[in-house]
Amino acid sequence: MDTSVQALVLHGPKDLRIETRSLAAPASTELQIAIRSTGLCGSDLHYYNHGRNGDIIVKEPLALGHESAGEVVAVGDKVEGFAVGDKVALEVGLPCEECESCTNGRYNLCKSMRFRSSAKIFPHFQGTLQERINHPAKWCYKLPKSMSYDEGALLEPLGVATHAARRAQIPNKATVLVFGAGAVGLLCAYMAKQADASIVIMADIDQGRVAFATKNGFADHGYAVPLKRGQSIEEKLAIAKETASDIAHTEIAPGKPVAEVDVVFECTGVESCVQAAIYATKPGGRVMLVGMGTPIQTLPLSAAALREVDLCGVFRYANTYSSGIELLSKNGSETPNPRTLVTHRFHGLQNAQDAFEMAARTADEEGKLVLKVVIEMDGKT
Repeated sequence: MDTSVQALVLHGPKDLRIETRSLAAPASTELQIAIRSTGLCGSDLHYYNHGRNGDIIVKEPLALGHESAGEVVAVGDKVEGFAVGDKVALEVGLPCEECESCTNGRYNLCKSMRFRSSAKIFPHFQGTLQERINHPAKWCYKLPKSMSYDEGALLEPLGVATHAARRAQIPNKATVLVFGAGAVGLLCAYMAKQADASIVIMADIDQGRVAFATKNGFADHGYAVPLKRGQSIEEKLAIAKETASDIAHTEIAPGKPVAEVDVVFECTGVESCVQAAIYATKPGGRVMLVGMGTPIQTLPLSAAALREVDLCGVFRYANTYSSGIELLSKNGSETPNPRTLVTHRFHGLQNAQDAFEMAARTADEEGKLVLKVVIEMDGKT
């Protein structure tokens, strides 16, 4: 028997509408989940503001949202291990499970991936900003009763950071630099700490975000990136070298500068930051390309190649939710604590437009830093 649910649907740039949709009973291998918390991410904001995310254009009404957790309200007849009332987090990318990438465990690279709230495929795979959705039980993860729905929603961006950290192969007692103190950058710093990095430096153009990172234990030292813009490529590379040099001369102890770093997590996608990341990395180190920014960039490849600095791509995540649940469930009062990333909460789909507007800001009306904005739901909009 079908159920009527409310969904937040994007029809064009900044054109969000609450619509009633029909939801069938879950299929035999599915769970029906009442969405309780959804975090807003950069791709959501691109779709909201521009009706597109880079070259990917919204071609039909699209429910946004993919960082979600919720409560099981119905269970397919072939599903085992779940019951009505369970808290679950949703892994929202559904791979084909048959191609070479999938069979090798790198299903995030599946060319047939269907990812909720993405307009890459058509018809689009609708997102999670709906009262209820049906989702394959295989891609749902039971949460401990002590874990909040907001924490469950954090597992998606934490997955990106976990995947990046695994590919970085962070050396023991490493020095790590992170460009970009947004939620993913802060979570990359968190994962560097989990990997026993000795020093983590956070770099961002926003001094408030840098201060948050150091105050809350995500980073040991911070660097506010100057707002300099070169015109020619020579000027741009000179500025990037200067930024890398400034970071290298940052003192981590009296008379002891940072020098070159072992690993850089580049979480901005901004050309100047990628350039500076290459210059800042020591011979044999790695630059992790986490941020999705300018698609075509001019980079100092000889500075990487001649020093065997690896440029390593990072796309979404694979096999990260179980470890993420373990991390968040044991992270109590110690620092850094990912729970602090949720800075603003909005209740109900009727307040979603305000949530999107807040997520696009760096600070709210009272001057409070904006990091992760979540939309919480209790089944009533």
